[in-house]
Amino acid sequence: MCGITGKIFFSKERNIEEAELKRMADIIQHRGPDDEGFYIHKNVGLGFRRLSIIDLHTGHQPLSNENESKWIIFNGEIYNFLQLRQQLIQKGYSFKTKTDTEVILKLYEEYGVHCVDFLRGMFGFAIWDDEKKQLFCARDRFGIKPFYYYKDNEKLVFGSEIKSILKSANIDKTLSDDALDSYFAFGYITSDLSIYKEIKKLQPAHYLLLSFKGQPTIEIKKYWDIVFEPDRCKSEKEWCDEIESALSESVKLHMIADVPLGAFLSGGIDSSSVVAMMAKNSKQPIKTFSIGFKEQKYNELQYAREVAEKYGCEHHEEIVEPESMSLLPKLVYAYDEPFADSSAIPTYYVSKLARKYVTVVLSGDGGDELFAGYDVYKHLKQIYSNPLNFKSPILNKFIWGNVHRLIPDHGKGKTTTYYYSKDKKLIPAHLSVWSRTERKRLLVNYGFIDHTNVSENFKERILKKRPDYDFISNMQSLDMQTYMVDSVLTKVDRASMLNSLEVRVPLLDHKFAELSFKIPWNLKFNQGNQKYIFKKAMTPYLPLSILNHPKQGFSVPLEFWFKDDLKEYVNDTLLSENSKLSRFLNKKYVTEIIHKNQKGTKDFSSRIWPLVFFEEWLKQNL
Repeated sequence: MCGITGKIFFSKERNIEEAELKRMADIIQHRGPDDEGFYIHKNVGLGFRRLSIIDLHTGHQPLSNENESKWIIFNGEIYNFLQLRQQLIQKGYSFKTKTDTEVILKLYEEYGVHCVDFLRGMFGFAIWDDEKKQLFCARDRFGIKPFYYYKDNEKLVFGSEIKSILKSANIDKTLSDDALDSYFAFGYITSDLSIYKEIKKLQPAHYLLLSFKGQPTIEIKKYWDIVFEPDRCKSEKEWCDEIESALSESVKLHMIADVPLGAFLSGGIDSSSVVAMMAKNSKQPIKTFSIGFKEQKYNELQYAREVAEKYGCEHHEEIVEPESMSLLPKLVYAYDEPFADSSAIPTYYVSKLARKYVTVVLSGDGGDELFAGYDVYKHLKQIYSNPLNFKSPILNKFIWGNVHRLIPDHGKGKTTTYYYSKDKKLIPAHLSVWSRTERKRLLVNYGFIDHTNVSENFKERILKKRPDYDFISNMQSLDMQTYMVDSVLTKVDRASMLNSLEVRVPLLDHKFAELSFKIPWNLKFNQGNQKYIFKKAMTPYLPLSILNHPKQGFSVPLEFWFKDDLKEYVNDTLLSENSKLSRFLNKKYVTEIIHKNQKGTKDFSSRIWPLVFFEEWLKQNL
């Protein structure tokens, strides 16, 4: 696990400055505190920071082939690299290291851009091919590892984090209206957007090819997609056996490391299943790490302990309290842009705890998306299936749209009628923190009212591309391409790497995921029973209390904190005359939301946290 960065001038007459490239790498030192490396040749510069995981002594990067015509910088882990290495040796290739990095480079020599098709793992990498005068960059299928880039008329700059790009000279820092709308719509910035208009994300399962044949050209192409192909011939028993076997194999591959390894254990089904498979594949006790809260509604420590005891784990845990808000400036720095998932707080603390003992942990992220585990799936499926929700989008818009407008803000039925007023197939696209109408009111000071539907439109386009899928599979596909990559995986990557900890996600091994895509939706979401088939597959391994207790998620008790311990903090931060929010947001509306929350009229904590994070981001960046 590492941090990568680079810069290429389109003019071959312009040279990369070593001091600038070093600044770009140094700013992401937390991603790789063990080593650094650089490749500079005229107009091409590659920078690297290393966190040593595999082949501790010969894994230095940038890494070249034998004649130094090709150079690679790589962030991630390839779990089938030993198998691929052996296949390449049989084709006549020789290796000077034992790293997965060199395997990628040899695969590129053999297969070109199609090398990504063979990789099983998480990755963001760049290969400079001096013979072909081209730069090849790629990101893994689910976007576990990040990759940002910036392009203008004179250069391409890229990096694992935005802050690395910002250390390059002459970067346009104009804010993106669409990104800001996405942030307040969903709590995260989706699509290929970043908070800066000219800095983009390379999306999951995409590669970028910069070619210097004639005028410099950039091609961005998708190399893999999520395809649901339900196999209705298998019995539940056969599916359970396949799930158990495939997960065990994935976990075993994810345990390959030359450094101490452990697991996050939340007490939920996903992380508990990963720990169970780790115990199955290890002769040594598994080190597990958990975070809890004093508020029992949010505390799953008792379940984590039960799993840890069952498998004889070396278990460690801590309690997160409201004082943890002092972490906010550090989190804002880590994420580089507005990011409203408050579970970044416990994720940071559990990463910090784990790093005292290990360098690598496995997590259960991805299970809810693969097996339809979110509570909102049940809620939206009921709305979709309700006879009152007409098949005709026009009828829904006319009838339910008018009913929705008649209901007062925050009145009973306001949210439900909002969903009814939409095309029923597109309902998941309109699940938001602040609705379009609310964003119009909130963002009035910034003056881009006409932009406040771009976020939902992006999600609608994803759903429209998959018209033949059932409603549950459509929700899964949408979440995997938006919420999972831009919120869940982003949260884990930044919080863990801030502590120089590598997090691996065996449930998002693409072979395991592709197996889950073949399971009929009604076995995942069986008569409202979420994760039905996954729970059944894991029944031999997990206590009934883990399988049957209601889903809690890894959320923070903000509803209590903002009314009690942090009430004064919120007022001082958001309502003071010095607040920077006023430049962008309707201060009167913000004040109204905060006062209603403190009076207990309605819980608005999920809206207040994005405001708090945004205020701190503005302080640090404007």
